[in-house]
Amino acid sequence: MPQKLAATPTLPVMGMRFDLVTIDAADTESLAGFWREVLGLVEVEREDGDRWIVLAELDGTRRIGIQRGEVRAGGVHLDLACAPADFESELDRLVDAGAELIDHRTEPYGSIANLRDPAGHVFDLCAYH
Repeated sequence: MPQKLAATPTLPVMGMRFDLVTIDAADTESLAGFWREVLGLVEVEREDGDRWIVLAELDGTRRIGIQRGEVRAGGVHLDLACAPADFESELDRLVDAGAELIDHRTEPYGSIANLRDPAGHVFDLCAYH
């Protein structure tokens, strides 16, 4: 049986947090319907018709983002979120820790940076308005 680890209250609180896992899909509506059904999630956000759909727990906790895109190996990635005021400092902290900045832009919902971790996995840092 796996051993449960106690939470360590002495860990520093960072300005960013885990937000959700994002899945690329050619048909975002169908995939969102699948995950709603199997996990009992609800839609809490939608952008540009069906380009971006966010599914959450009934309490509003975001779990899965589904974005229109080519389905390919590695088409799942982590999204991290921070306050808009912390975006630049958190981006610097990620790069200083070894992440590679791929792209940095402003979208209607806020700022986004696409990064690659030291092993080559892509992830995003988002600051929502």
